[in-house]
Amino acid sequence: MAMSAGEIEALIKRALPDAEVSITDLAGDGDHYAAHVVAPAFAGKSRVAQHKLVYEALGGRMGGVLHALQLTTAVPK
Repeated sequence: MAMSAGEIEALIKRALPDAEVSITDLAGDGDHYAAHVVAPAFAGKSRVAQHKLVYEALGGRMGGVLHALQLTTAVPK
């Protein structure tokens, strides 16, 4: 069963409430998304640590319900 963009956004915002989240369905199949997440919580963290926070927010859904996520992260300017 696929996830909706809204579900992905809600999970990320639940874990990172101050985040700005933009989700794009890349293939129209509910399995391949791009996410751009801008969050103050990323300040001082490496890109790998930033991505880990987002993957943790998804609660183990990557590779299962959520097949692919192209992820970009940033700290607010």
